Amino acid sequence: MFDELKALGAEAVRAIAQAADAAALEALRTSLMGRKGSLTQALRKTGGLPPELRPQFGALVNQVKAQVEAALDEAKDRLGQGAAASGGALDLSLPGARQRRGRLHPVSQTERLILEVFGRMGFDVRESPEVETDWYCFEALNMPPDHPARDMQDTFYVDRGVVLRTHTSPVQIHVMETTPPPVRVVAPGKTYRRDSDATHTPMFHQVEGLLVDKGVSLAHLKGVLTEFLHQIFDADAPVRFRPSFFPFTEPSAEVDIGCVVCGGKGCRVCSHTGWLEIMGCGMVDPNVFRNVGYDPDEVSGFAFGMGVERIAMLRLGIDDLRMFYENDLRFLRQF
Repeated sequence: MFDELKALGAEAVRAIAQAADAAALEALRTSLMGRKGSLTQALRKTGGLPPELRPQFGALVNQVKAQVEAALDEAKDRLGQGAAASGGALDLSLPGARQRRGRLHPVSQTERLILEVFGRMGFDVRESPEVETDWYCFEALNMPPDHPARDMQDTFYVDRGVVLRTHTSPVQIHVMETTPPPVRVVAPGKTYRRDSDATHTPMFHQVEGLLVDKGVSLAHLKGVLTEFLHQIFDADAPVRFRPSFFPFTEPSAEVDIGCVVCGGKGCRVCSHTGWLEIMGCGMVDPNVFRNVGYDPDEVSGFAFGMGVERIAMLRLGIDDLRMFYENDLRFLRQF
């Protein structure tokens, strides 16, 4: 068996040296070192030898395999250089491989657009942790433990008194605790709620806004948000404010725009009302000011919040929120 293995190795090296092209070389490699190749089968015969001969035979098999692999590598280099010299492996007339350019995710594009519009209005960008204490996420925003408004938000609890934030409103508290008025900030970031369907996901993005100064009124709120929506959607888009409730603002309102799909005529997207809900807003509740040490008799302000995915869906004509997170390149490359 030892002599047969040596002869097999020598014959393999000669055959490899005579290979005329890459296809012939690959066929030789498979016949020698494939799953059913002759060298592979020889190694499997080791178990049939007497115990004292097995180490010597195994060492010889490895030596022959190393010689064959070296011969294969040398032949690959020889055939590759020959093909390149003759032009067989490289056709200069073929078009180059087109590299696709990467681009921002449509949610990121929309968030940047929102921040750009508010930046032109003089708002600074602030951020805060995604994991918050109950104080910042609820109590400081006028939602004590027994407040019914907590039922509106299905919360992920990390630990007792620690939550994944359900909105970006805690940024208001962080900013006002460390910054004396006037304050003019927007806060983008991820938020989390137990919700998942065609228009909701457990993780989504919001942009919160806060403006505090002396003499700020509801008229300022309406002016800022109307101008924002006209820049995001259309300068002629109708905007309306409807009374609503949020525990940290009083009075509170929901903001709607004329349906961007049907132009206000009524369709399935707007539930045949002609209007689309865009965001919530209101004048900051005096209790929130007291929680951060502001005097509500000296200053006033307004706050607002919107879902970035909601804005992106309306601007881009997307009807299923889950498409943003499926990572389908055919979808993402459209934007």
